[in-house]
Parts: sequence; C-alpha cells; structure tokens
Amino acid sequence: MNSKPHLPSSAPRNYGDAYELACKRLAAIDDIAAQCRQSGAQYRVKDSRTEITIQYLNRSYLITLPDITVSQVDSAEEVPVRDKLLILHYFISAKGTPAANRLITFRELPEGSVYFPTFSQRTIKPLLNRFGKEPNLLLEAGIKLGGSKVDLGDTALTINAFCRVPISIILWQGDDELAPQGSILFDDTIADYLPTEDITVLCEVITWKLIRS
Repeated sequence: MNSKPHLPSSAPRNYGDAYELACKRLAAIDDIAAQCRQSGAQYRVKDSRTEITIQYLNRSYLITLPDITVSQVDSAEEVPVRDKLLILHYFISAKGTPAANRLITFRELPEGSVYFPTFSQRTIKPLLNRFGKEPNLLLEAGIKLGGSKVDLGDTALTINAFCRVPISIILWQGDDELAPQGSILFDDTIADYLPTEDITVLCEVITWKLIRS
C-alpha cells in the first residue's frame, strides 16, 4: 500500500473574517427553530442559552447562542475554523428543499464551469492519486465518514456531509490504455444549502479525510 499523502502546505487559509460575518448572519436570524427544521438540526433552549445540534461528516456538533460557539459533542477537540465556517454556512443557508434525487456535476453549479479546474485540482486529482489504482480502499475509508456504497462507476460511495447534503464520489479504475477517472456528484438541491465556494472547500475536506484515514 502506498504511503498516505500529506495535505499540501498551501491548504491553510484565513477564514477569520468570513467566520465573523457568518456569526453576524446567524445572530440576525429571527426564527432559529424554523431554520433548524430547514437544515435538519436539533434545537433546544437551556439556561437562557440556545443549543443547536447538527450532524457534519458523521459527527455531532453544537452551535450555541447568543455567544455563538461551535464545538464537537462529547469531545474537547478544537474545531478548525474552516469546519466551523462550513457548519455555520450550511445552517444559515439551508432552505429546507426536499432532495431532488437527481445527480449533477460541479460544472452545473452556479459558476461551476468557471471554478471546475480549481475544484478538480483540489479534490478529484488527489483522490485519483490515492485511490485510482486501489479503489476498494476508497470504500474502506468512506465507511469511517458514514458513507455507503452506491452503484455508480466501478467504485462509488455517498457521504452525507450534512443532513441534506449527500455527496457521491465515483471512480473508474482504468486499464492499460485508459488512466483512472473520477467524479464528484451532488443532489440537484445542493445550491439551496451551500454556495459553490463552500462546496469546493467541503469536498476538499472530505478528500483529505478519506486520504488520511
């Protein structure tokens, strides 16, 4: 088995300003209970504090108000700002749209065609480098993220990144004449839950969690 690649040194990004803006947007929501219904999150008020429990990559996270913190349930491990931002953006953006059960490519997302080369470089290429010749390892890694096998391509799995954001990763193994190929597909409703930029970041997070598992 090949050694596991390391996350490129260029990966860390400054999410501070975006996180502060997301906190302001969350604080401005008048009906938190309704937003919980739209996002599939759980909601309760405890000691004058609002607690929102949300599922993200097979783990439970807690958003608290009014102080606005994001923490992992039953863990003292610090949540990276990148992940906090994804969680807040999903919760804030969720429209509650029922799943269309129609898969689309990244190019079909708003401005997806423009950003596809970047998306492919940050997600599909690393996945092919790691799993292209050993696609069975993709399934093993995906199970740890709560993924399940689906009947697409030669090897494929679907991971529920959030309650209403299924993401399907498909590999074609290739042969002596054709190099391995890969694709990442989304339910047609994903733009009602995350903007295209966040979808890129989310898929990159998933990619490196799979590679490092």
